[in-house]
Amino acid sequence: MNDQPNRRPRTQGKSGGQGKPASQGRPGNSGKPHKPYRRPQKDPVRFLAFEALRAVDERDAYANLVLPPLLRKAREQEGPEKFDARDAALATELVYGTLRRQGTYDAIVAACIDRPLREVDPPVLDVLNLGVHQLLGTRIPSHAAVSASVELARVVLGDGRAKFVNAVLRKVARDDLDGWLERVAPPYDEDPEDHLAVVHSHPRWVVSSLWDSLGGGRAGIEDLLEADNERPEVTLVARPGRSTAAELLDSLDPDSALLGRWSPYAVRLTEGGEPGSLELVREGRAGVQDEGSQLVALALANAPVEGSDTKWLDGCAGPGGKAAMLAGLAAERGAVLLAAEKQPHRARLVGQALAGNPGPYQVVAADGTRPPWRPGSFDRVLMDVPCTGLGALRRRPEARWRRRPEDLEGFAPLQRALLRTALESVRVGGVVGYATCSPHLAETRAVVDDVLKQWGDAELVDARDLMPGVPALGDGPDVQLWPHLHGTDAMYLAVIRRTG
Repeated sequence: MNDQPNRRPRTQGKSGGQGKPASQGRPGNSGKPHKPYRRPQKDPVRFLAFEALRAVDERDAYANLVLPPLLRKAREQEGPEKFDARDAALATELVYGTLRRQGTYDAIVAACIDRPLREVDPPVLDVLNLGVHQLLGTRIPSHAAVSASVELARVVLGDGRAKFVNAVLRKVARDDLDGWLERVAPPYDEDPEDHLAVVHSHPRWVVSSLWDSLGGGRAGIEDLLEADNERPEVTLVARPGRSTAAELLDSLDPDSALLGRWSPYAVRLTEGGEPGSLELVREGRAGVQDEGSQLVALALANAPVEGSDTKWLDGCAGPGGKAAMLAGLAAERGAVLLAAEKQPHRARLVGQALAGNPGPYQVVAADGTRPPWRPGSFDRVLMDVPCTGLGALRRRPEARWRRRPEDLEGFAPLQRALLRTALESVRVGGVVGYATCSPHLAETRAVVDDVLKQWGDAELVDARDLMPGVPALGDGPDVQLWPHLHGTDAMYLAVIRRTG
């Protein structure tokens, strides 16, 4: 069931159409007049959520990129019912909640219909899952959840398919989430991975991979999967040399923000909010950056090097969060950062993130596997390689359904090539940080072990020593952060010193 993340073909389906209105006032065979046809009323919140889900499904878009412009457009529209902050919060919950729980809701819908799930048109399934989330994942009363979903179906699917939506959701409404999970999830004792996949809404292969990386028993993996389904806090970074965490915190409502847990530059927005509206963010003196990402950059900057320390490299710099932190830290020490990014549009984002840095820096569009710089040019190198992104499922829940096991094979050669470039680019006595936003062993330790066996003249530095105060970092010398243990994305870091 959960080994098929794209559970339906990407057919367009009919996303519009109102159906034909019934004749008004004309008697039927019974002699009774039909009720006058009532045109469906568009609910702007649920219609916006549906638009976002269709963009994710049809265009392979990411919700965190699709949703903000839709919300801005809705807020800018004038009318008797102004789209306010509560509307935006509900639309956001509907989109992210539906995406996170898609696997669970698919299983429940499948139990309520008499055809294979793949035969349900994608727009119909999006409306159904939006309705199931309102019924089982929110406090919206059942009658309101069903009626609002049916009305949305009338608007975007037509009256005929709205009847199908109504019938299915009325079946779903007969039980709560726990009751449904007892029906649709196999017993844990019979199939632990499939049980966890259905209950916690992850593809089975992802459950298996995370469990292998985490180790331990049932409690740990359930905590991790639950953390993946929680809405993450927005974390800000006070960019070194441009602002401080105390200054950033003072600019915020004291009831809605806290200092970070681990990074001295982090501030957490406990009540959400719009970071782009903050003055320090608009000025580029602060930005949005997960605390795990901050820790990776800080660890590389804190690693001891032998000899000079004036030239730093971020070899996969897009979109620029780690590069901005490294550039600020480098400037404080009189060093210069070169930020390289293969894709020109992402290189422009890096340039925007570094604009205003207090010291010199350079941004180039360059392929890290065919670098334009000379070997041994740098004292410190960060290589945050492209990966499956399984460590950021809290922020990009749709990625769990989009990724396939074979994607690992596609990334493997690139990850190894980039790590070799990093080792070639650093001088003897300098350090390399190999980082991924994935805990999958094939993207973390397997890459490092393979390259170091071939390289020879390099040694691992204990990265745990470079993250003082952070608990539960494992046996070392590499470090794996976890959402349920550290409140961060599942970032991985290995620090390597070139010895010859």
